[in-house]
Amino acid sequence: MRHQSLIAAYCDTLRDGGKLATYILFRDVPRHMKLIRNIPLLPALVGAILLIIYAITRIGLAVYTGFDAVPLSLWPGILVKGLFFDLAVASALLAPVLLYEAIVPNRWRASRVHHVVRMAWLWGSIALLLFGAVAETTFWMEFSTRFNFIALDYLIYTHEVIGNILESYPVGWILGGIAALAALIAGLIRKPVIRADSIPVSRSQRLGLAISAIALPSLLLSFASIDQMEGQGNAYADELSGNGLFTLAAAMRRNELDYDKFYRTMPQDVADVTLKKLGVQRQPLLADGGQASPEPISYKTPFVRRPRNVVLISVESLSASYLGAYGSDKGLTPNLDEIARKGMKFEQVFATGTRTVRGLEALSLGTPPVPGQAIVRRPNNDHLATIGEMLEHQGFNTFFFYGGYGYFDNMNAYFSANDYRIVDRTDFPKETIMFENVWGVADEALFDNVLRTMDNKTASEKPFFAHVMTTSNHRPYTYPDGRIDIASPGGRSGAVKYTDYAIGKFLKDAESRPWFKDTLFVIVADHCASVAGKSKLPVESYHIPLIFYAPGLLKPGSYAPLMSQVDIAPTLLEVLGKKGEEEFFGRSVFAEGPAPQRAFISNYQELGYLRNGILTVLLPKKRVESYRIDPKTYASTPTAVDPQLVNETIAFYQTASRAFKAGALKAPYYVKH
Repeated sequence: MRHQSLIAAYCDTLRDGGKLATYILFRDVPRHMKLIRNIPLLPALVGAILLIIYAITRIGLAVYTGFDAVPLSLWPGILVKGLFFDLAVASALLAPVLLYEAIVPNRWRASRVHHVVRMAWLWGSIALLLFGAVAETTFWMEFSTRFNFIALDYLIYTHEVIGNILESYPVGWILGGIAALAALIAGLIRKPVIRADSIPVSRSQRLGLAISAIALPSLLLSFASIDQMEGQGNAYADELSGNGLFTLAAAMRRNELDYDKFYRTMPQDVADVTLKKLGVQRQPLLADGGQASPEPISYKTPFVRRPRNVVLISVESLSASYLGAYGSDKGLTPNLDEIARKGMKFEQVFATGTRTVRGLEALSLGTPPVPGQAIVRRPNNDHLATIGEMLEHQGFNTFFFYGGYGYFDNMNAYFSANDYRIVDRTDFPKETIMFENVWGVADEALFDNVLRTMDNKTASEKPFFAHVMTTSNHRPYTYPDGRIDIASPGGRSGAVKYTDYAIGKFLKDAESRPWFKDTLFVIVADHCASVAGKSKLPVESYHIPLIFYAPGLLKPGSYAPLMSQVDIAPTLLEVLGKKGEEEFFGRSVFAEGPAPQRAFISNYQELGYLRNGILTVLLPKKRVESYRIDPKTYASTPTAVDPQLVNETIAFYQTASRAFKAGALKAPYYVKH
């Protein structure tokens, strides 16, 4: 009766995990410890295997990252924090095992069938744990983080992701090795498991198992938070302190973050005034969602005459550091270096984020990155004030070209909902595709189809705006043979050099078209190849190239002031002489008055604002951090928070987030019926 009353009390308080766990562990402690001490061997063995695999994974990732990036002095904190997160995850994974041990009849335990099923289950469980360790390792090699919201996206787009893995790694050998190692571990613990199954489980032990299944995960998970990973002053160390499954679960909850709930705010009228002083021409966001009229502005332009057409090429993962024009001595980009010499090179341009959808958002919508998921992948993202939407309503043919399948990352849905005509690999004639991998056709095939489409559309006598998104500079880094002197697959270096070849070929082929002389070609990256660094937002990992190329329209030169991806769309509207710049948070870099001289950089929850050599970062829980940035190396050093820069940072990010939520980013002529 006493046991039944105790179980009833636990069930009655199950709704509050933290209170339940505290009640279980601290009421009648000696008796509960006696019950738990008598728990059968199997859960303890499985728990030990879990913790060992997690610890080896953590240590292996730290060694791979390097002692320069992760000094030995940080290892104790990494291992202690890591053990805490591992215990939290282990408690959740072990709960079903504990419950099974609590209810399985003793007469089943000694049967041969149960032994076979038990060992098969153990082998499968160990194999899954090892597979998870391998998956975390490959993810870390690509992103230098534990599983996050990117991993969630990968779970959705299984065709591309699985295909990428199959083309990039010896999957058969890896899976075979996992199976063999799991079999070896299961074999080593076989005898103790069978011996433990031969010992009957008492009623008090069953109670201890049931209590543990409820109490341990309730206690550990109620106190564990992803924010506890932070605090060591080193982004690598903070990530290594976590557990992949734990961070994956946290990403599910934080995939979209409400700005007003998680970040520091200010009165909206103050934010509007702040933005106006910074030269933002966008209409102020008022409390009722209405908007006031913008003030007129005048421009200065380096163009000899206005272009009629624009081809905007956003290159996959092209860090500025790969180009000779930006200081590289590797010789990977001879064509882009020549294009930069003949065109206008922008020296200090920074991507807003770390993923293609962030780059597409910035280049099309000209808005600072909202926390959580990019607008490209959110609901209610139709008929926004994108450059394509506005140009289409001013007489342009507008296109989005993509070498892969545009359903990936919701690209087709986003661009088609904003009045772009979609042309992806499903539209390319088979004879034009000389090579493809899981991510898309070779870049030269993509550009050949751009030429083919533009040739057909020039007969309409309408100008065109074409946004072209490449794919070849992406793992598995494969491309057609015989194009460059690095054999495929050539790793990142080969992919960069092939992309450079394809862009050079495209521009050379375009020269023979009658529309070439009236066209501005814009070459920019969607984001950098890597965002790894000791800080949360390593500034150097957001530095991207931007080149304007228009022989006969634009004199060769360079643009030195700091600027952001969000400034490109309003700059292009101004260059074309079309309306709409006032709809953007970015501004034309050719506008009269001081240059913008600021940039926005972010990941899915840290929001950075780079201005006057200071990076101000907004974080969840309404925290703010500040770093001084070296102008040459972009290295960061913690510094005191500047209140004025904090206000500017809040004004941009708060207003952008509220504007999208309120529907104030819609095109000015769009009326929802």
